Amino acid sequence: MKEKTQPKARIVVIDDHPLLSQGLMQLLCSQPDLECTGMADNTADARRLVTQSVPDLMILDLRLKGGDTLDLIKSLRVEHPDLKVLVLSQYDEMLFAERVLRAGASGYVMKENATDEILNAVRRVLAGDIYFSQRIGATFIRRSLEEKPAVPRIGVERLSDRELQVFQLIAASFSTREIAEQFHLSVKTVETHRENIKSKLGLENAAELNEFARTWAHENLLPQLQPTTRATKPHRK
Repeated sequence: MKEKTQPKARIVVIDDHPLLSQGLMQLLCSQPDLECTGMADNTADARRLVTQSVPDLMILDLRLKGGDTLDLIKSLRVEHPDLKVLVLSQYDEMLFAERVLRAGASGYVMKENATDEILNAVRRVLAGDIYFSQRIGATFIRRSLEEKPAVPRIGVERLSDRELQVFQLIAASFSTREIAEQFHLSVKTVETHRENIKSKLGLENAAELNEFARTWAHENLLPQLQPTTRATKPHRK
């Protein structure tokens, strides 16, 4: 009697970097227990792909064209409760892991990590586990054991999810109108977010905000360069 083969886990890849998406698809399809059933590079196509292919797991980049990825995670987890989400991002895990967990994701992996760790994360999340690095796991445990309220956050960590998303686009030199179009917001709403960001970061004007955002992006997106200027507080002349 022929043994039944275990069905492969169905995975979709949502990332706007074609080379990375193709490489990830090839990696997944090379595994005996995994298969990539589709790819998308923006939030609208991601929604359609998930609805059409009904995957077991969505691997998602935090930076996508055409919308808010945290909102995408929240809404898809409501519409498709069996869908599991693994975030694969170039942004620092220390800043984003807790945010994606609150949104409904089950794991976070840095793009710079080795393929073995990515595959381990995929299988752990598919098995129903939560996957983060040991560094993040230790941070979460320490916070849960604290008897006193945690020390108030400082810097970029103080920003709300939406403020952080606006901040990232400021770092990428998007104008206020372009940010409004990206998130389907009014210009006035984006201006309010900019004012709130300046207030939380202790910045006095738009020029300081732009400079600080670019420095932060340079550190977090290109950590191997190890710039001497750290984005911990704005430079005062």
